[in-house]
Amino acid sequence: MQKALIASIIIFLLSFQIINAQNPQKLNSAQIYNQIQKLNFLGSVLYVAAHPDDENTRLITYLSNEVKARTAYLSLTRGDGGQNLIGSQLRDLLGVIRTQELIEARKMDGGEQIFTRANDFGFSKNPEETIEIWDKEKVLSDIIFAIRKFQPDVIINRFDHRTSGNTHGHHSASAILSFESFEKANNPAVFPEQLSLVQPWQTKRQFFNPSWWFFGSKEKFAAADKSNYLTIETGVYYPSIGKSNQEIAALSRSCHQSQGFGSTGVRGEETEYLEQINGDVLKDKSSIFEGIDTSWNRVKGGKPIGELITKIEAEFDFKNPSASIPDLVKAYSMIQALDENHWKTQKTEEIKNTIAACAGLYLEAVSQNQEATPGSIVKLKLEAINRSFAEMQLESITSLPEQKVTTENIVLECNSLKNISIDLQLPSDIEYTQPYWLKEAGTDGMYTVSNQKNIGIPDVIREVKVIFNTRICGVEIPFERTVVYKYNDGVKGEMYNYLDIVPEVSTTILDKVSLFKNTKRKYIAVKVKAGKDAVKGDLQLELPINWMVLPKSIPFYLEKKGGEQTFYFEVTPPNAPEDAIAKSVAIIDGKRFDKEQIIIDFDHITKQQVLKPSESKFLRFDLKTKDQKIAYIMGAGDEVPNCLRQMGYKVTLIHPEELSPEKLANFDVVVTGIRAFNTIKVLANRQNILFEFVKSGKTMISQYNTPDIIYNIAPYSMNLSQDRVTDENAEVRFLEPNHTVLNSPNKITSKDFQGWKQEQGLYYPNQFDKAFTSILSSNDKGETPKNGALLIAPYGKGYYIYTGLSLFRELPEGVSGAYKILANMISLQNPVVIPVEKVKL
Repeated sequence: MQKALIASIIIFLLSFQIINAQNPQKLNSAQIYNQIQKLNFLGSVLYVAAHPDDENTRLITYLSNEVKARTAYLSLTRGDGGQNLIGSQLRDLLGVIRTQELIEARKMDGGEQIFTRANDFGFSKNPEETIEIWDKEKVLSDIIFAIRKFQPDVIINRFDHRTSGNTHGHHSASAILSFESFEKANNPAVFPEQLSLVQPWQTKRQFFNPSWWFFGSKEKFAAADKSNYLTIETGVYYPSIGKSNQEIAALSRSCHQSQGFGSTGVRGEETEYLEQINGDVLKDKSSIFEGIDTSWNRVKGGKPIGELITKIEAEFDFKNPSASIPDLVKAYSMIQALDENHWKTQKTEEIKNTIAACAGLYLEAVSQNQEATPGSIVKLKLEAINRSFAEMQLESITSLPEQKVTTENIVLECNSLKNISIDLQLPSDIEYTQPYWLKEAGTDGMYTVSNQKNIGIPDVIREVKVIFNTRICGVEIPFERTVVYKYNDGVKGEMYNYLDIVPEVSTTILDKVSLFKNTKRKYIAVKVKAGKDAVKGDLQLELPINWMVLPKSIPFYLEKKGGEQTFYFEVTPPNAPEDAIAKSVAIIDGKRFDKEQIIIDFDHITKQQVLKPSESKFLRFDLKTKDQKIAYIMGAGDEVPNCLRQMGYKVTLIHPEELSPEKLANFDVVVTGIRAFNTIKVLANRQNILFEFVKSGKTMISQYNTPDIIYNIAPYSMNLSQDRVTDENAEVRFLEPNHTVLNSPNKITSKDFQGWKQEQGLYYPNQFDKAFTSILSSNDKGETPKNGALLIAPYGKGYYIYTGLSLFRELPEGVSGAYKILANMISLQNPVVIPVEKVKL
């Protein structure tokens, strides 16, 4: 019982370790030597900020690789509220992508990754709003839990807790809550429910990491008084790997592909600054670890271990790393004899990885298939090879989660490959593979994670593993490997994914929003996918009683695992306007399967499975449209073209390289996607084609772009700014209530701005030519009116429209008012001026 408890604690403490990439780690001698050096440093730093991309990768890289400190980044959110430059995924799906990008970034810079349950709900203009929406007590609890679990000697905040209102509210809030947690983490009366898993912890000191952009410019920062700051020279060069610290940091930064943060590495001197804001005062400011024992002497009984590792480091043979194995195994045994839990657990994993690397020990568990269902048998092929002359034997295999032990007693001779086949029985109640923070319903500001042990874990929790119980130089050392699936790609070569546990069947309503502009029936497509062979059941589409659905159910049979089939239901809406949530459900032997399987698969991150309720929003409202043909130029990626098709328009996606007068001749309207002029360089040379299209009597609608554009994207001058309205419920005032765009073919009222999600709009122009008519005005509380949400200008015989309204968010969410406004923009030709006395808001 005691052993089981200790094992449980060890597994829990290790959960902040980055899960190994699905691609096996293969270290060279320089990397092994770096690991040995890190074995002898027992100091840790926690870097705290709000989002993926907020972290200072230069400093994390330096602390991890030069100082050899255990370094982690605590990002309070997963970046769910931002925009996506590589796909159409938004909100929680974007959070999944950015989570993986952070994990990949830490693999580059040597750090670890931690999160809280805070949900990035979008831009916030002050920390007070942020803390209220986040639920301060829960986020503070998560920060304190992270501190107690990670036990940092030093905390570094990216942002200043003393500022408010001049940066993103999430930024200031992260610093405020981190500052508050410094003392509270060591108070057992604060969140005492955590103490069954962790102990109170007092960090030694806390810093704020300023940069030039806190001062407004590099010139102002250069002139500022920095005498109170500690300086760290981070521009070091690592000759063993041929890269500067900044070059490694740039590789880390470049992992944030969904944000377009590809970075070019630089070389040479570079200084980072730290201002102490808490804890023991530094005397000579020579090191953030001043006065902190970072040697093995800080652990009871640890001094001999430190002496042995110092010897291993001094005698390391770059041509024959395996020569260090006997002493490393001896050090491993000494670590196991320690009483102390925190550093014992951390250094156990580090030294095991180092021993395996020195031996060229390759251990792998590969599934025959990439997906499996609960209760099924997974056929595994295990590979074990020792590429050293160290004495080694594979004694047994333990398969998880079934805890089955298979005795092997195989001698692993030098470079002799051993292949083993086993069957792994999955429990019938095993959890499906998915981001654990998405399993339960959350709020606008918080994800729900009921299991305290899981809070902060960065990645998907995968249960299917194999433990290779190996005896090396007479000492038994277990090596755990997560089960993977691998295949050969004709272009990319050997490819890896993890094994995913999937439902027996999943369903997907193909259109996430279905518009019913009248009482005419529509056919709704529902796709069924089999998670195993021979799946038989009945498919149903569930809607409120006043929506007619035929047939009531459709029988299905899918012979092969992975097979798909699409079925159609005839849906007749009610007479009166109404919103409804449709749910597709597969019934198999009385059991309901109501999940949609969403696969996120990009080359730069691990493939992800997300399971969400299979739902769609049905809208029955009187939407009037005309018969325009639309050319859509995709920008950063959005779902607007699909929404336009739901409105009844004929939409053609046009590649910017194809733009020509002839190509556009048959279209009535051109719509550019979000950030199109930011992300598509060729558009700079296609402006005249677009403007001539407008001049000929057509309409161009440009959705929001960020200000970093060096040319004018409109036929008249227009200055894009950082202006935005983040309160989706802010009052919208009609500056030109008699303008056609507010009246034809749909009457727009203030009700059409109700029910918006996350924000009203962003990056509004704040200066524009008098040719533009400003249609709408709105502002967040306490701010001046922002009048750039919707600008319309005649040009030749046509109209140019710029809108910063967040249509890319509202349309996929089924906000009816957004559909009406967009329909009116598209229909804006030969505008009719309505007498003011006839206008009613």
